[in-house]
Amino acid sequence: MSADTIRLSGLQKAAVLFSVLGESLALTLVKGLTKTDIRKIRATTPDIKHIPFTVKKQVIEEFYFNFVSEKFQEKDDDEPTKPFEFLNNLTDEQLAALLSAEEPRVIAIVLAQVPPERRMVVMNRMDPEDKGKVLIQMGNLNDVPLEAVVNVANDLRRNSQFLPRTVKFSRGGGKEIAEILSSMDQYEEEKYLETLERENPELAKEVKKYHLTFDDIFEYFPENLLRDILNAIPDMDTVAMALKGFPEETVTKAIETLPQKKQAMFDPVEGAVPKRDVDSARKLILQKARELEKDGAFNLEDIIGGGEMVE
Repeated sequence: MSADTIRLSGLQKAAVLFSVLGESLALTLVKGLTKTDIRKIRATTPDIKHIPFTVKKQVIEEFYFNFVSEKFQEKDDDEPTKPFEFLNNLTDEQLAALLSAEEPRVIAIVLAQVPPERRMVVMNRMDPEDKGKVLIQMGNLNDVPLEAVVNVANDLRRNSQFLPRTVKFSRGGGKEIAEILSSMDQYEEEKYLETLERENPELAKEVKKYHLTFDDIFEYFPENLLRDILNAIPDMDTVAMALKGFPEETVTKAIETLPQKKQAMFDPVEGAVPKRDVDSARKLILQKARELEKDGAFNLEDIIGGGEMVE
């Protein structure tokens, strides 16, 4: 919402609505006006002729959002839960990022749940065509089943957990973010990285200098470090499970770094296995690699971040 719109009084906004829609139509949409209210609006109308068209347009959009939102939420009055309450914990930037890839109907459903100021923050970031589609959908929300609305809320609540937290990500820097990611489980870690790469590629690149993933070990590490990491795992069954799903060439290259005795103990895992077993094995190897890094065995920034290496 622009500063010009905010400076308008409620009476001036009502006068704009009456002047644009016409008094007859406005009276059918705005309920509860007394004759005194109507007279005041009529008296204010000449004073709003100088208001720019863009400001009038924002006033109409604000009224439209409020109108359809109230109509839409009437059917939720008996619902004991508040499926969209999580939106209150998001900043305007996070809300816009959350909705950036959603369909117009989903955006419309969400915008019907937030105050006018937040709606306009999101709408002002859209191109005119998408904005028009969302406005159209806002007018048809009464047709959306309540079950579908709850499903939308649940999906977005899950997605919102993987949005970059503005304070942490703007103040912390790449190294601090990497430490936060390292404390997460693999699924959360991957989702945060995906979101960060989409929303802030430069920061994601910086984080990668300090954040070690399981794939990095086999993609970037020289043979001597790969040997030290795998050799630190006493159970070769764990190594075999962790390498499940990797190309045969990668597996062979990794195992050949080990002593002959350990190579003989390696037995590839055949057939389908639960993903949680693979993830658990990879987590153990990754944990060992991070311990070696902490002990000073290597500097991750040198290996992944572009530092100079001498063989």
